Amino acid sequence: MDKIPMTTAGHVALSAEYQRRTSEERKRIIEAIQEARAHGDLSENAEYSAAKEAQSLNEGRIQELEAILALADVIDVKKLGGPTVKFGATVTFLNEETEEEKTYQLVGDPEADASAGKISISSPISRAMIGKEEGDTFEVAAPSGAHSYEIIKVAYI
Repeated sequence: MDKIPMTTAGHVALSAEYQRRTSEERKRIIEAIQEARAHGDLSENAEYSAAKEAQSLNEGRIQELEAILALADVIDVKKLGGPTVKFGATVTFLNEETEEEKTYQLVGDPEADASAGKISISSPISRAMIGKEEGDTFEVAAPSGAHSYEIIKVAYI
C-alpha cells in the first residue's frame, strides 16, 4: 500500500484521537452496554441497541485510525521551504473574479478540514497549485465553470 503523507500536527491529532477512542470511549461504551443489559430484555432495549451501535462505530473508527497511522509518512513542514507550492505549504491566493482572498495549508487526506484552513493535497485546487510560485496564476475547473486564482504568498510554517 502507498504511504499517506501527513503533517506532524496531523499525526499528533490522529494519534490523540486513537488514544482517546481506545482508552476512554471503549470503557464508556462497555459500561453503557453493561448498564443497558441490567435493564432486562435485550430485544426491546433501546439503550442496549444504541450502545451496541456506538460500540460498532467506535471500533470501526479505531480500525480506520490504525490503518492510517500505520501508513503515515510524517513530514515536518517546518523543515520544508522554497518558493514553490508543495505538500505542507500554507498558500494565500486570490480569486481573480471575486477578489476574495483565502489561505489554506496543503495536507494529507486524513487531516483535511477546509473549515480549519487545511485542504487535501489530492483536491483539484491543490493539484492546480503544485509547483506554482508567488505571483503565478492557476485555473481550477468547477461545476459552475473555470475559476482563476493568483498565488499571493507561499509559506512553510
